[in-house]
Amino acid sequence: MSKKENSGIHKQKESLEEQTLHSIIELQKVHVNLAEKFDKLTHQIENLLALFESAARNFAKQPNMQTTEKDKEFLDKIDKLLDQNKVLAKGLTLMEESMREKLYGQGIRQPVRNPFQQSPQQSQVSKEV
Repeated sequence: MSKKENSGIHKQKESLEEQTLHSIIELQKVHVNLAEKFDKLTHQIENLLALFESAARNFAKQPNMQTTEKDKEFLDKIDKLLDQNKVLAKGLTLMEESMREKLYGQGIRQPVRNPFQQSPQQSQVSKEV
């Protein structure tokens, strides 16, 4: 080999070493940045856990939560809906009964069962169980 070839190979090796060294330094910077972000995340998680612990202690101090006015209003609305549902079910039952009389005549009247009541067979089964 000539000195030129030897010198060219030597320069390529130095260039390769410099690139490798540069890559390692950049990788270390990324690792440092990542470690800092993990530390920050750990601190934020600790703060969040402290908040949850504080909330749990407050709930433990007041086990029977007081119902608010909104809760009472909501329950009243549900009660009204249930009452309206009962009225609608009764009205539909009466309408069905009326339609049966029109379709099948006055003489044939089939008993209309309330969907909210158990049949006699079901009530006997539930008594036996």
